[in-house]
Amino acid sequence: MKSRLLALAATAPCALLPLPALAVERAEVVETYADIAEATYGDSLATARDLQMAVKALVAQPSEQTLAAARTAWIAARVPYQQSEAFRFGNPIVDDWEGKVNAWPLDEGLIDYVDPTHGGATEENDLATLNVIATPTFTLSGTEVDATEITPALISGTLHEADGIEANVASGYHAIEFLLWGQDLNGTEAGAGNRPFTDYASGGACTGGNCDRRGAYLLAATDLLVSDLEYMVAQWSEGGAAREAVSADPAAGLQAMLTGMGSLSYGEQAGERMKLGLMLNDPEEEHDCFSDNTHNSHYYDGLGIRNVYLGRYERVDGSRVEGPSLSDLVAEADTGLDEVLRGQLDTTLERLDALRTAAAEGMAYDQMLAPGNKRGEELIMGAVDALVTQTASIERATTALGLAKIEFEGSDSLDDPNAVFQ
Repeated sequence: MKSRLLALAATAPCALLPLPALAVERAEVVETYADIAEATYGDSLATARDLQMAVKALVAQPSEQTLAAARTAWIAARVPYQQSEAFRFGNPIVDDWEGKVNAWPLDEGLIDYVDPTHGGATEENDLATLNVIATPTFTLSGTEVDATEITPALISGTLHEADGIEANVASGYHAIEFLLWGQDLNGTEAGAGNRPFTDYASGGACTGGNCDRRGAYLLAATDLLVSDLEYMVAQWSEGGAAREAVSADPAAGLQAMLTGMGSLSYGEQAGERMKLGLMLNDPEEEHDCFSDNTHNSHYYDGLGIRNVYLGRYERVDGSRVEGPSLSDLVAEADTGLDEVLRGQLDTTLERLDALRTAAAEGMAYDQMLAPGNKRGEELIMGAVDALVTQTASIERATTALGLAKIEFEGSDSLDDPNAVFQ
């Protein structure tokens, strides 16, 4: 905020009286946004490096303790990353990259062994049970692939989205999650994945076969996650392409901010991540389906949306990045709308936090999806309704700021429910 002092020659000729603060400038709001993006991705990188160290310890000395430590590090890494998802949709640099690090759901049989009930290859994906960990050579699109050495380049350049199929997710948080927890075979009953630490053991202690290659895959996937996050931190640092893209035209920067908020609120989170799974009663539609961490991922998505609006982010070390915000701009244009939207963002977080409370009390998110679980349905739909409600106010904020109309991401689960079952 800037302020001026004006010398007034009146009854007190030399008095200096403060004038009201000047209106917050759009460029300042966009700068705060870029600063928060840089900090959020910076924290994502730092926690991914912690995960990398924990994975190295697991592979070097497999034990219950090192596996538990790696799982704990993975869950901690999700906290800042999920808050970063509010930077998607309005920023092509982010959205073109995001599939490398957070794509889901995945046909996990591409990577490792799966339960026989998982099924085999399908007409849609003949690589659904490739199990590259057990398959050092295979044919892809008529070409033989040498996978004797599992490297980040093999994962990113050959396996990820192999044959152009989105379900062939080979990299990112969820590939690592699968390698740490294994499949969750409990359906909508209690329990997460339960991969034994001996899947990384050597010699006769090895379970699941190919423990050395499994360790190599986990190390390579984690290294790749770190390098991908290093790239994104650079995009938001001073002079980075993502920062420059939003800063060059502040009005376009504001549009990117609101696009990310509205699209994540509506089509992505309320629709694809929450209502769709409830309609299908399908735990495979759960975002963090191997670890049963979905309740936390949903909460931090919602927090990330509020971070963008309030121009405030609390870092993993407890420090805060904040500055002139969208809330400031909207309040100047329509005080009532700003109050309503801030209240709605708070309500959404309260309802998302209720999912975390339920999980802490023993009802995991996949159990909430079970047919006939009325309490679970109420919890999920309460959050869905809050997300949809706040999206309408985000759209109103776009109009209040005189910006062009935004087409937010949609979802059949919200826009055409009958299509979900066709």
